[in-house]
Amino acid sequence: MKLSVIIPAYNEAQNLKKGVLEEVADYLKGVDYDYEVLIVDDGSTDNTVSLAEKQIKENKGFKLIKNQHGGKAITVIRGLLKAAGEIALFTDMDQATPINQIEKILPLFKDGFDIVIGSRTGRKGAPIIRKLMAWIWAAIRTITLGLPFKDTQCGFKAFNVKSRQLIFTKMLKEWTKMRVKGAAVNAGFDVETLFLAQKLGFKIAEVEVEWHHMGTERVQMIKDSLDGLKDILRIKWNDLMGKYG
Repeated sequence: MKLSVIIPAYNEAQNLKKGVLEEVADYLKGVDYDYEVLIVDDGSTDNTVSLAEKQIKENKGFKLIKNQHGGKAITVIRGLLKAAGEIALFTDMDQATPINQIEKILPLFKDGFDIVIGSRTGRKGAPIIRKLMAWIWAAIRTITLGLPFKDTQCGFKAFNVKSRQLIFTKMLKEWTKMRVKGAAVNAGFDVETLFLAQKLGFKIAEVEVEWHHMGTERVQMIKDSLDGLKDILRIKWNDLMGKYG
């Protein structure tokens, strides 16, 4: 199988009613390679599961994985570790970055990259305060962890088999200890993924992708920024203690 698409879901009934899975399905029906789509539910408390079950019956290759609630990081990790594709991509349910942007991602694996991440240059439509917080966040992670990427937080990242098995097997135990209540974006997850990937010597490419501000309720700027800062300090401490060696 060429491609696995991982879509985390926590109380996504509103997006499902908008037809986001149909958008994904319609695009993938036109590709010339085998694929699967794993919708990974994070213990939703609305009717996400029943809506997803109904919709996936109509789309070949779509599967639903049910988990206890633990947060986006654990949800994405579990999906990536279950993926059967040569390449596994995780993308947000709201399709802020449309699934068709995968065609900018896949060719780079043929060039020898192990991981390819999307970059939301400009972030058109996002509130000014969110852009400012993103700039501050980028400066802190660059100074503290030395990550060279323009955008670590875009929810559009793809991994080959070797990279995802090594990275996410290591990360699963740590993030399982940090289960959260309610909606949480787990900002530190993307940063730790890329930091660990660099430590393990994987080749990473960053490519500009289309992105639309969807006004998601998942983003709580103050809380998410503080949680992200704590994660950066945790990652730095773990590195100093040799846990990423």
